[in-house]
Amino acid sequence: MRALASVKRDDKPNKEGIVVYWQRNKDLRSVDNTALSYASAVAQDLGVPLLALHIFSPGDYKAHDRGPRRIDFQLRQMAYLKGEFAKHHIPFFTITHKKRKDIPHMLCDKLKEWGAVGLFANIEYEVDELRRDIEVLERTKKARESGDGFAGQVEFFKDYCVVSPGELLTKQGKPYSVYSPWQRNWAQHVNANLQDYVSQQNGPLLANSDSAKSHPVLKPMFDHEIPTAIEGFELAGGEEEAKTMKRIWPKVDDPKRKSKIGLYQEGRNRVDWDGTSHISAYLATGMISPRECIRIAYKIAGGREVPAGRDSGIGMWVQEVAWRDFYQHVLAAWPRVCMTKPFNLKYDGTIEWVTDNDGAKLQAWKDGKTGFPIVDAAMRSLKAQGYMHNRCRMIVASFLSKDLLIDWREGEKYFSQNLVDADFGSNNGGWQWAASTGTDPQPYFRIFNPLSQSEKIDPDGDYVRYWVPELRSLKGKSVHNPSATLSEKKIKELGYVMPIVNHAKMRVKAIEAYKEAAARG
Repeated sequence: MRALASVKRDDKPNKEGIVVYWQRNKDLRSVDNTALSYASAVAQDLGVPLLALHIFSPGDYKAHDRGPRRIDFQLRQMAYLKGEFAKHHIPFFTITHKKRKDIPHMLCDKLKEWGAVGLFANIEYEVDELRRDIEVLERTKKARESGDGFAGQVEFFKDYCVVSPGELLTKQGKPYSVYSPWQRNWAQHVNANLQDYVSQQNGPLLANSDSAKSHPVLKPMFDHEIPTAIEGFELAGGEEEAKTMKRIWPKVDDPKRKSKIGLYQEGRNRVDWDGTSHISAYLATGMISPRECIRIAYKIAGGREVPAGRDSGIGMWVQEVAWRDFYQHVLAAWPRVCMTKPFNLKYDGTIEWVTDNDGAKLQAWKDGKTGFPIVDAAMRSLKAQGYMHNRCRMIVASFLSKDLLIDWREGEKYFSQNLVDADFGSNNGGWQWAASTGTDPQPYFRIFNPLSQSEKIDPDGDYVRYWVPELRSLKGKSVHNPSATLSEKKIKELGYVMPIVNHAKMRVKAIEAYKEAAARG
């Protein structure tokens, strides 16, 4: 990230040029957006119009396992933003470029063609994205030296986190690899700078003058339509699935109405309640600023210090915001996690995963047909709505990596392809935590028991019965473990399945596999 500096403003900018805000997949908002606010101010200062630009990269989507549901959610928000930009006489233009490695070259050519005097964007911390942005900077610097190519001002801004990667270090000046001390430092930093979060937002979006509509470069862009789908990433269920996703995930949300934040301490561990804030997708796409989370917590706490401990619902909710920041910190400091590598290198290629030759067990996990009701309910909820309760994510991740001993990267990929709130840092961090390969992970010998977890987080079985209708006729706690009281024949008559593994036996096998892997590593 040290290489991601900036190219300053040209002393003699082109007064007929334009300023470009380069929107990413993670800052889909027009309010409290650092790069957009700065670009808007620069355009006003120079007396030139502003263009909002988004580059669709199917190559990136494929490489990063981005799913159609996340893309659909993004496109609907972008259509909304087009209207917001139009109110300010700002065109919103999109380009689809299939070859991801050619984006810097293509972009710089476009900027030159348009006579751009500035390019502004928010930082993305994944390694490929950082390399892309560094190449844009290097091309711009070379253009200044050679006098050929786009040579305007370029700046990238910290915006995606409450506390950005690199700002918190140990006393030895090194990145934290353990969450707890990092989180304490994070909370101290937030509260020491609380007024910066509470009273200050990025400046307002300033409107272009009416003349922007007749600008030779921008004029045709005002009629540009945001696509409703990206080729190769269409929703499998077509229009019906689109309607379902639109109902479940509206284009915008107001987290202030989520008074459940105060109940998060209890709600986070109950899947039969609607006890979580449901803003993860809005944070992952940047529809909500991370700073807004601090403002919300501050208001709910009564205008005092933002709680960040485990002794209150608000504090626990703020800790989840901190976890989100922490995983961005990890991928920026240890970019190998972006390259399918475990954080803990002693597990790099040393765990003997069970061979699933025909993929039957993996498919059973994906389909919610493992014979473990809480696992099946969770996986079916994911398939139906592109969302899964966080506690369930831990359970199904532990089940895949420990009970089935299937490589955690298979689960990480499936989540990324299906979750509307998929965020690389949080998804990778969560999977590595569950698989005991990550930073500050769940110890490998602590393996979730699906039965006890089900009884704890869904005590009356309402969640299981909703998502696994085959079991609705079962009374009491038998719904959590039907094979304990029903014959295989009866279970098949219900339309359900027997457990595909023996949890107790696989627990022993998993512990042994991890022990041996640690010894080899």
